[in-house]
Amino acid sequence: MDSQHLRYQLRAGHYYLYDMRDEPSAITGERRFRLKTELVAIAFDLATGQVCQHGHPTRIHAWALGVRRKLRTAGDWEAADSLIVVSGPLPEDEINKCLRIRGYCRWMFQRLATLPHGKLHAHQGRSAWQRAHGDAARQRRAA
Repeated sequence: MDSQHLRYQLRAGHYYLYDMRDEPSAITGERRFRLKTELVAIAFDLATGQVCQHGHPTRIHAWALGVRRKLRTAGDWEAADSLIVVSGPLPEDEINKCLRIRGYCRWMFQRLATLPHGKLHAHQGRSAWQRAHGDAARQRRAA
């Protein structure tokens, strides 16, 4: 699945993963979510910053453990050590940038200690996308 079209949205303390190519429901106006989880994990290659997997922390950590084991068995210790998993209540904007911008995970990893708590950083339960597009809509109506 192409991660360019995927977006996480933080609502009511859970991260929801949406494929933005899916059409919104004609009845509710909302897209069907692909994943609902309390925390998010992202596995990526430290050398390139390329996202390998993302989703529920248990699944991603298990996947990374298996891949590292296979790489070490094959003698590729460097590649095994380059596979990094970051998980927790990450800021929604940072997660989505990792999916959208190639190599962004490497830069986020360097700043990980200074990132705000993802769930406390949400402004009144609205995502950055909702804040930006909602404010723009209000400006259009006022004009």
